[in-house]
Amino acid sequence: MDLFDYMREQNMDKDSPLASRLRPTSLDEIVGQKHILGKDKLLYRSIKADKLSSMIFYGPPGTGKTTLARVIANTTGAEFKQLNATVAGKKDMEEVTAAARDTLGMYNRKTILFIDEIHRFNKGQQDYLLPFVEDGTVILIGATTENPYFEVNGALISRSVIFELKPLSEEDIKELIHRAVYDEKKGMGAYNAVIDDDAAGFLADMSDGDARTALNAIELGILTTDRGTDGKIHITLDVAQECVQKRVIKYDKSGDNHYDTISAFIKSMRGSDPDAAIFYLARMLTAGESVTFIARRMMICASEDVGNADPNALVVATAAAQAVERVGMPEAQIILSQAVAYIATAPKSNASCVAIEQAMRAVQETPQVTIPVHLQDAHYKGAAKLGHGKGYKYAHDYPGNYVQQQYMPYELNGREFYNPSGNGYEVKIKEHMKKLRSE
Repeated sequence: MDLFDYMREQNMDKDSPLASRLRPTSLDEIVGQKHILGKDKLLYRSIKADKLSSMIFYGPPGTGKTTLARVIANTTGAEFKQLNATVAGKKDMEEVTAAARDTLGMYNRKTILFIDEIHRFNKGQQDYLLPFVEDGTVILIGATTENPYFEVNGALISRSVIFELKPLSEEDIKELIHRAVYDEKKGMGAYNAVIDDDAAGFLADMSDGDARTALNAIELGILTTDRGTDGKIHITLDVAQECVQKRVIKYDKSGDNHYDTISAFIKSMRGSDPDAAIFYLARMLTAGESVTFIARRMMICASEDVGNADPNALVVATAAAQAVERVGMPEAQIILSQAVAYIATAPKSNASCVAIEQAMRAVQETPQVTIPVHLQDAHYKGAAKLGHGKGYKYAHDYPGNYVQQQYMPYELNGREFYNPSGNGYEVKIKEHMKKLRSE
């Protein structure tokens, strides 16, 4: 008997954690993930029709990967087996695949093998599954918090459909919170508790798309809060704060304070104040701001305000943006802090930003300019007859890999858009360009 069989037989034991009791057992009970579970979507139709192929569920914790596996276990006519890659070994896989082969041969019944944390399997373990997936002995359903294109065998990827589960929205979390508080069958409705709107909103915000975080806080709050004079357990904002050990700070992610804080964050990096920039970073992280949003703003700042005064700033910011997606919180805050400190202390130049703004204006002002004939494409049939490319000087044929010729449209001859500053690496760029133009 595996976990899913046990939980079905026990009918969600009332002593089990709230997050476990509230796990949906049918598609209609699932909250969120409409991008893959809408009634017109492939996954929804496949589950309903019990016509499943191998697939991998990919997403951060608390988004419902195991929940989907539970729903499939409750609805499929196939044999359902589960392994957890953190503890399962080759012997476990051999037993499952042998039983699957027998079930298919004797009863013409397929076996669905759900592997949680599939990225924990090494290459050899993943390779072992491949022939059984390929010949249909098992239908593989893998769940992973890591990007499967990096962590899962490419051969398994090519034989599976990848479904990305996204963090639940605040409205989704609020719906689950109210279900947890008031549902008498699966939730804690029997405790006669009520939750204030601001407390529900706070928990939904702090959970950062992880339903389990919010539900654990609700359960703790109801079980540890004394009843009021009206006989009810009141989950107030103060109670909610205690349950997640976070204080509410004045920060509305859709209001003025959100824009004020991100503005101060950018201006502090631009103004070369790493201490202030890291403070505003901490404020945003504490308030639950999206790390991907923060990372995007840092990449923009690295290009707009640092530019070629330190070209590595953009490299650092981009690497940080990729790293936080792979690592997640709380460790992502270290990566962001490192990148913020680098950008804030780097020499500054907005020359590239000014250059593109001026060039865009020039394009609008002179829409009919003609590209010099010697720069036009000469690689297609008939181009030579039109004179395209004639007279073009190939820079690498000349000393220093440079030769003077007309590059700008004649109508804009003499116009300069990029003027390197006297800061950082742009000093070298400026000297180099001055030398070239004097030749």
